[in-house]
Amino acid sequence: MITVEDWAEIRRLHRAEGVSISEISRRLGIARNTVRRALTSDRPPRYERAPRPRLTDAVEPAVRALLAEHPRMPASVIAQRIGWTHSSSILRDRISQIRPEYAGVDPVDRVAYEPGQVAQCDLWFPEPRIPVGWGQQRMLPVLVMTLGFSRFTTATMIPSRQGGDILAGMWQLIGQIGRVPRTLVWDRESAIGGTGKVTAPAAAFAGTLATRIRLAPPRDPEFKGMVERTNRFLETSFLPGRTFTSPADFNTQLDGWLAQANTRRVRAIGARPIDRLDTDRQAMLALPPVGPAVGLRHRIRLARDYYVRLDGVDYSVDPRVIGRFVEATASAWTVTVTCDGQTVARHDRCWARHTVITDPVHRATAAELRRDQATARRRHHALRQHADGHVVALRALPDYDALFGVDFTAPTRTEASSQ
Repeated sequence: MITVEDWAEIRRLHRAEGVSISEISRRLGIARNTVRRALTSDRPPRYERAPRPRLTDAVEPAVRALLAEHPRMPASVIAQRIGWTHSSSILRDRISQIRPEYAGVDPVDRVAYEPGQVAQCDLWFPEPRIPVGWGQQRMLPVLVMTLGFSRFTTATMIPSRQGGDILAGMWQLIGQIGRVPRTLVWDRESAIGGTGKVTAPAAAFAGTLATRIRLAPPRDPEFKGMVERTNRFLETSFLPGRTFTSPADFNTQLDGWLAQANTRRVRAIGARPIDRLDTDRQAMLALPPVGPAVGLRHRIRLARDYYVRLDGVDYSVDPRVIGRFVEATASAWTVTVTCDGQTVARHDRCWARHTVITDPVHRATAAELRRDQATARRRHHALRQHADGHVVALRALPDYDALFGVDFTAPTRTEASSQ
């Protein structure tokens, strides 16, 4: 086989200078038939190795039979079925080559988003456990939101993946943007649409904001690929080398990092997210005049122990409303309890689990109520009332002794005889 340089020289000599084939053969020392093939070929010569037998050739018929029946069968299962004893990577490579013949291909289109059209949302679970007080450390979710047009990203750590906390986080991030995206894309997160249908709290949230929540198809992470890439970006560029002392410290560091990350140039859009944010924001919806109902909510009749439980934590309530219905509401940072529109408890939210938060004022009020109750009980026992309502006085026991002529102070007969 001749080289690419010889092939180029043969064509130049013959076509540009009109040199004959025999003269080219003499000058370059190349056979004339080789010169003729070089002139008739429209592509430079390329070395191609002759195909050699593959290790998988012997088992390929069995692999094809399995794929014909089960096109999505994992390569590890196929290896077990055919008794493969060699390197698994060799078999996986061959299966990946022939699987499309049976499973087909699933192409995707590039999507171009209009300004204000969509924001993709997801929960990211960073591996480091965050100290939350009371000697506890927890792996907490981070709510991430990426705008489709500008690629602008906001994120915040939330206490749990319950619906109220997720909606509160979404409302916080939308407030940071200052406008409402027309569509919020979610995967089938259980608190948003785990059954394939948007939950009632999430639907109420979307209705208040005049937007809509669109659920991704099941097992299709590419449907919200932008926010998935953002999660990977956070994993590889934000976390390494950082330590966190609390959820608030995590959010502070995350906000500072996002301020820099949103100024980087994104190759897919050829611009910086911060530069396209205004255009994105102008096409969004205005914030509603009244905010949506977010956060954890719990309505219960207050028991004698005057505590309500939210997210595994017990919070004290003013014991003067024992026996009445109270409504507890928790945001990411505060817990408020009301009774008939009056605030009867306010606490900082505890992100730890299985703890008890007590207001000293509530404890002092409970002690005072117990003292008052004990005094009232003694008074009740001291005065009894007749059926018609008049007070019946309690007589002293010596009065009954005198009435029946009993004198316990006089000496008995045995004592008198002994004297």
